[in-house]
Amino acid sequence: MTPSDPGALALELILAKKTGAALAPQDIAHLLSGYLAGQVGEPQMAALLMAVCWQGMNASEVDAWTRAMVDSGIRQDLSSLSRPTVDKHSTGGVGDKVSLVLAPLVAACGAAVPQLSGRGLGHTGGTLDKMETIPGWRAQLDPDEMFSVLDQAGCVICAASPELAPADRRLYALRDVTGTVESIPLIASSIMSKKVAEGTGALLLDVKVGSGAFMPDVTQARELARTMIRLGESYGVRTRALLTDMDAPLGHAVGNAVEVREAIDILHGGGPPTLRGLVVREAREMLDLVGITEDPEPALDDGRAWERFATMVRAQGGDPDAPLPQGQVLATVAAERDGFLLNLDARSVGVAAWRMGAGRARSEDPVSATAGVICRAERGERVEQGQPLLDLVGDDPQRVGHALEALKRAVEIGDAPGPDRQLVLERVDPEHTA
Repeated sequence: MTPSDPGALALELILAKKTGAALAPQDIAHLLSGYLAGQVGEPQMAALLMAVCWQGMNASEVDAWTRAMVDSGIRQDLSSLSRPTVDKHSTGGVGDKVSLVLAPLVAACGAAVPQLSGRGLGHTGGTLDKMETIPGWRAQLDPDEMFSVLDQAGCVICAASPELAPADRRLYALRDVTGTVESIPLIASSIMSKKVAEGTGALLLDVKVGSGAFMPDVTQARELARTMIRLGESYGVRTRALLTDMDAPLGHAVGNAVEVREAIDILHGGGPPTLRGLVVREAREMLDLVGITEDPEPALDDGRAWERFATMVRAQGGDPDAPLPQGQVLATVAAERDGFLLNLDARSVGVAAWRMGAGRARSEDPVSATAGVICRAERGERVEQGQPLLDLVGDDPQRVGHALEALKRAVEIGDAPGPDRQLVLERVDPEHTA
C-alpha cells in the first residue's frame, strides 16, 4: 500500500532499497511526483539515490523511474515535420565536439536533428558551453522556438526546456552534489527520459569508454548502452549505440572556442581525419536509423553541412562568420625523448583544460571561452625530443601551474608505435539487449 504522505513513503523506500529490495512502480511514481511538488525533502531523496547507487535497480524499477520522469513534464510532438527525426547523445568525453558537426551533417542529408545538449562538468566538456562562444548564439529556446529552428535549419542544438522531464532536472542537480552521478540505472533513466520527452523518432547513443569517460570499463559501458536501448525501444524510439574510445582526446582541440574552431574546420572539409571519420560513421548510423541511404561524407566537402550549421546559428541569434574568442599560448609541454607517442591520457588532458578555466566544478560556475589545450601530436605519431606536444591556451596565466600538474603523467612515449587507434569499439543493437 502506498502511503498517502510522500515523505513517509520516501522513508520506507530508503529503508527498503538499503536492503536491496525492489521498489514497486506505483511507489516510484508517487515518490517522484511528491519530490517535484516539494513534499519529499532533498535529504531523503539524496539518501535514496545513494541507496540506488549501492544496490542498483532491476529493469522494472528503471522503467518506472524513467516513466515517472517523462510524465513529470510535457512530451513534444515533432510528427508534423516534413523530415524524419533522429537525435544523438554522447555520454561525455574530452575534445568531443562531434555533435557540432554531426547535427548539421545529418540535416544536410534530409533528416531533422533535435539535439538537446548539456553543459560540461569536471573534466568533460559541454556542447552548450562550446556553442555559446559564438557571438550572439542562444542556448535557451522555448518549445515553439525549438520547433521553428528545427523547421528552418533541419537541426537545432539547444538546452532542454524546463517543461521537459523537470523531475530529471531536479534529480540531476542533486546527484551532482551528492556523488551519485555514476550509476547505470540513474544515468540511463536521466538520458532517456529527456530523449523520449523531446519527441525524436530515432536515437544514436555514443557511449564513451576509457580514461576520459564516465564508463572506463567496456563491460559497464555495454550494460549502460543496452539499458538505454531497451528504454528507447519501449517508447517506440528506434535506438542503437556505438561504444567509442575515450582513452585519448578526440581531435586536437580541448576546450570551448578552440573546439568550435576545429568543428568549423571539419564543416569546411578539413579537420583531423580520425575525428572526421567518427563523425561520418555516426552520421551513417543516424541516417540508417531513419531509412536514408545517402552517403553523408560529400556534404562535408561541398558546403551543404556548413550551410545547415550557419542557418541554425543565425536562427538562434548567432553570427556564424564572427571571429571566435582567441586565447594566448601560455605554456607548452614538449616531448622528453625521441620515439612514438603511445598514449595521451584523455582524463589528464581534460583536467588540464578544466584547470585552465574551460570547465566547471559546480553547475553555477562560469567557464572561459578561450581556455583549453591544443594537442599537437596524435597517438601513434613519431615525435622528437623537444617537440611541442601540448599547448595550454587561455587568458589567465595564474592557472598554468595547476594545469601543468595534471599533465605530469599524460604523455607516454615508446620505442615502437602501438596499435592503430580504433575509435568505434563496438556496435550495440536492440537485438543485443535481451
